[in-house]
Amino acid sequence: MQARAVALKTRPEGMPTVDNFQIIDIDVPEPQDGEIQVENVCMSVDPYMRGRMYDRKSYVPPFQIGEALTGGSIGKVVKSAHPDFQPGDYVSSAWGWREAYTAAADGIERLGEIVAPPSAYIGTIGMPGMTAYVGLLDVGALKDGETVFVSGAAGAVGSIVGQIAKLKGCRVIGSAGSDDKVQLLTDELGFDHAFNYNDGSLIGHIKEGAPEGLDVYFDNVGAEHLQAAIMCMRPFGRIPLCGAIATYNDTSPRPGPNNLSMAIGLGLTLRGFIVSHFNHLAPQFRKDMEGWVTSGQITSKETVHEGIENAGEAFIGLFTGANTGKMIVNF
Repeated sequence: MQARAVALKTRPEGMPTVDNFQIIDIDVPEPQDGEIQVENVCMSVDPYMRGRMYDRKSYVPPFQIGEALTGGSIGKVVKSAHPDFQPGDYVSSAWGWREAYTAAADGIERLGEIVAPPSAYIGTIGMPGMTAYVGLLDVGALKDGETVFVSGAAGAVGSIVGQIAKLKGCRVIGSAGSDDKVQLLTDELGFDHAFNYNDGSLIGHIKEGAPEGLDVYFDNVGAEHLQAAIMCMRPFGRIPLCGAIATYNDTSPRPGPNNLSMAIGLGLTLRGFIVSHFNHLAPQFRKDMEGWVTSGQITSKETVHEGIENAGEAFIGLFTGANTGKMIVNF
């Protein structure tokens, strides 16, 4: 059989456009010994994928022109030639950006019993949720009752960071790109203070929400947000460096924060990380997050596009503020 998939037609220069993407047909053969055939239910688009659209070395290989893209997806097994997988099983894989696939079962996770809609397992209970969990609790070494600032707070990762911090009894401040998102953070997700980063001074907003300073800054944005947060850190504060979405579409390097010397006197820790560094924590994360979701202590937010033909548009929306919570493409 064949299925539709998304490939790069051209490499984006600056902000991606829908013309950079194309729909292609791919073969989905009968599964051989040790393989499974899967029809995807939904797929993820994530900011890190922008880096894979450059033809350069990174922690993941670049996408190739004309080849089906890859990324997180949740699917259902339709045929199996592996004893541990049965038709009807939900699975999580990196075989996204396509409607169906046949692949070796190694590296594909059988989800077993799920306690939330399948899309939650590429969002709150998936990679973004685990990024928030390990970034805040392990990299950020969060202590109960501290003051936390998270940028991009209405996004897939940031919205979970803030909610976990509230569960730990912390004061939580968040930034977002619209007044509607700011209201969501305070009224629905429980943030103590939130602000529109397009309106006024970043430092002024942070100090209004945290007059005694920040213990943890969870950085999803980089650039001016990172500089402002450094100005507001308390001694021995921690800054997990998760992303720098403000710079992903720059066509030339922008100056970095010019106040990094403050990290010396304050004894700050700035630590970059990617979620795969913490795979050993995945079982504990899933147990904790499923419990928080089913008890209502964590709220999942999603923005949904329907159909693989709209995957490119969904991806571009990550950089224009079109998403609240996790951006999902349903099939």
